[in-house]
Amino acid sequence: MIMNSNLHLTRRQAVLAMAAGTSLGQFALANDESKAKSNLLFDGKTLTGWHTNPQRIGHGTGGRWQVENGTLTGEQEPPGSGNGGLLLSDKKYGDFELTIDMHPDWGPCSGVFFRCTDKGAGFQMYVDYHDGGNVGHLRGEMPVAFAIMPFKFNGVLDDGRLVKLTTISDARAAKWPDGVYKYCCTPQQFLKAWKVGEWNTAKIRCVGKYPQITTWINGERMCHFDGENSTLPGYDKERVFKLLGREGSIGAQVHGGKNWPKGKKCRWKNIRIREL
Repeated sequence: MIMNSNLHLTRRQAVLAMAAGTSLGQFALANDESKAKSNLLFDGKTLTGWHTNPQRIGHGTGGRWQVENGTLTGEQEPPGSGNGGLLLSDKKYGDFELTIDMHPDWGPCSGVFFRCTDKGAGFQMYVDYHDGGNVGHLRGEMPVAFAIMPFKFNGVLDDGRLVKLTTISDARAAKWPDGVYKYCCTPQQFLKAWKVGEWNTAKIRCVGKYPQITTWINGERMCHFDGENSTLPGYDKERVFKLLGREGSIGAQVHGGKNWPKGKKCRWKNIRIREL
């Protein structure tokens, strides 16, 4: 690692900076300025600035959300009851870049929501960390929902502990026309990016009336969805805009139903947003 003014740069970042005629000091300053323009959504101590869905939605009355050692945790309320829900930011966001660290237990079905309403309608980045799940691709969680999951994964366990993931195809994706995603990673790229048993960092970029949505996991681009021109069967940009509008909450999900294993949690920290 190359160090400059307490900022750690990878060798690749340093080489790119110098190739572009940028000094390491300038590179560090640019990163500092980008961070300075972003805001923490979760202070690591309280749930200030957040609320659960104010009325029952399909997943439940809200779920159980706690702050444990600087980490936001979510599970069903009471555990194993089937009662889930959403934790939503009080502030609404339209165009933004969001970064969030995640460390889910194996078994829960969760996700990061955005442009989300208090009734639970919004776009979702999957964090379905279970057999047949996906992390990093997109779903429209709303009346007449639509899934944009190009592949799924299954877990390989050793004495009950997840040791690796293997990918499988999604039958729905095999029927897609060209143009559903503008870009989509391969299963191999996802497996290389995702760190089993560790914290992983996701980034979501969302801009536009009919949103252009890009996601990354640990710096590897997962997908780019063109909300104006996507050919996804069942997707209607005008209907989606009418439902969601131009802005909505950022949210974390505890999925309702009996498939959430009792005692398992989703975990989040370092939730930071930059408005564009």
